[in-house]
This record gives sequence, C-alpha cells and structure tokens, in this order.
Amino acid sequence: MPANRRPRARAEKRDEIVTAARRLFVDDGYDATALSKIAAAAGVTANTVYWYFPDKDHLLVAVLEELLADALSRYEPMAQRPLADKIMFAVQELSAMRNLVDTVHARRAASPAIDQWHTGFHEVADALTRSELPPDDAEPASHIIAFVVEGLLTHPAGETEQREIIDLLVDRIT
Repeated sequence: MPANRRPRARAEKRDEIVTAARRLFVDDGYDATALSKIAAAAGVTANTVYWYFPDKDHLLVAVLEELLADALSRYEPMAQRPLADKIMFAVQELSAMRNLVDTVHARRAASPAIDQWHTGFHEVADALTRSELPPDDAEPASHIIAFVVEGLLTHPAGETEQREIIDLLVDRIT
C-alpha cells in the first residue's frame, strides 16, 4: 500500500463506494456509470469494488437501501399526517431519483437482486398506507397508490397538479 494512503476499515471503504455510486447513479444514471468511474470516485481500484459487491446490480441495491433509509428517516413527521400528504411525500422523495426508479423497473427481469429489492420496497410502501385504507380494498388500493406514484414520476407534473391527482385518488379510494 502506498505510504500516502491511510488504511481504511472495511465498512468505511464499503460506505465510500456506496456514497460514490449513489452520487454517480443519481447524477449520471445507472447505465452511464461504469464501475471504474465509481471506483475512481471512491478512491479505490475497480477490482476493489468487486470485493464488496458481486456486480453493479448489487451495488445499486446497496445505494437503493441507503436512499430508502434516508427517506424513511425523514418520514417520521409524516406518519401522523393525512394519506394524501404521505403520498405527496413519496412523490417528492422519489422525484430526486427518478432515473433510478426507471432503472429498477427496467432491470427487474434481468436481476434477481433488484427484483427482490423492488418487491421489498413495495411491501414497505404498502405497509405505510394500508392502515388508512378500507380493509376490504386495502390491497388493491395500495397497489393503485403505487401505480399513481410511479405514473407521476414517469410523467412529471407541477406540484399543484400532483396534489390534485393525489387528492382525487385518496378521495376515490378511501
């Protein structure tokens, strides 16, 4: 090891790789970000990335887990708010990473790791809304909410229009 580099703990190095990947995936997109670019941004060799992640999809899952944890840490004040506010919060949080939402959907069929993460994400999202939905319709209604959120991400609209769509949705399903 060169004398000018300080040794880093395994967890710290992993975190640095995830942080670099997060920035590059969000800014440049998954497809435009080579593992070598992530490695350079993290200050490691490309081979080092493979010591921590079997492939780029597993690294994406680590980034998604971090993004989800960050969003959930900001969710607590929303927990007692009306359902429409919670849905709006989800749209706003996911808008910052819109291109990763598209990537997850595009890669699900080819990547068991991403498909598993996506399924777990929907389970978390459903759990956050189900208690506010009519019991007989909770499952399909929570799926409709997910479809509307994904639609708002795929077809961006202004905040006022988003709110109108969400308010109408909540009015019709509750």
